[in-house]
Amino acid sequence: MGELSPDVLAAVAQRLEDISRQTYIDLDDLIRTTKFSKQEIRTMYRGFKQECPGGAVNEDTFKEIYEKFFPYGNATCYAHHVFKAFDVNSTGAISFRDLLVSLSTLLHGTQYEKLYWTFRVYDLNGDGVITKEELGNVVVGIYELMGVNLLPPTGSLINIDYIPRRRDSLLNEEKSWFSPPVNLTISVRDLRDHVESIFNRLDTNRDGVVTREEFIQSCLQDEVIARSLQNFQLKL
Repeated sequence: MGELSPDVLAAVAQRLEDISRQTYIDLDDLIRTTKFSKQEIRTMYRGFKQECPGGAVNEDTFKEIYEKFFPYGNATCYAHHVFKAFDVNSTGAISFRDLLVSLSTLLHGTQYEKLYWTFRVYDLNGDGVITKEELGNVVVGIYELMGVNLLPPTGSLINIDYIPRRRDSLLNEEKSWFSPPVNLTISVRDLRDHVESIFNRLDTNRDGVVTREEFIQSCLQDEVIARSLQNFQLKL
């Protein structure tokens, strides 16, 4: 009576191991893996532990960070896409190591390395290719983040897959208290044309999907695409 079963003891031991793993960082490994100095890593880790004492960033926290920088927009969709790209192990949380490795690539990597990482944001289901619908979903997320209101679709445009069905993504008659200083709007037709234009430039072999190499080479060689996708890198 009163003794813990082996299964309970094993579960407790696993939990303690998980906590230890979350709170321990291998400084030498991070110096080798990233392009940050020892002092930079220590400084970032102190800030990370202060904001995320549990040792990981969840999606709600990630979204709150974006909401602070873009108070006039809706960060939900875009933050979700970027969070999944940072969450390399698909655990639902971003460890300090995962965060640092991605930041190192985005801040100090070559243009090729940055684009290689950025591809993950647009490849929403992780199957190694970007479809037009996936590209459209991310573009919609960027517009929402910037507080650009999407005018309600009409006619045949209603059936475009990546047009959001959420009420907060559509322009309402009444101006809400969190509207941006300038009421920016875009029509579904203009949005569709923008997505079509970018996708056609990316899909160089015209097979209906964009591979990672197509994505990278198109961004490196096509100035129009580079300018269009530069917005993403500025918003990380």
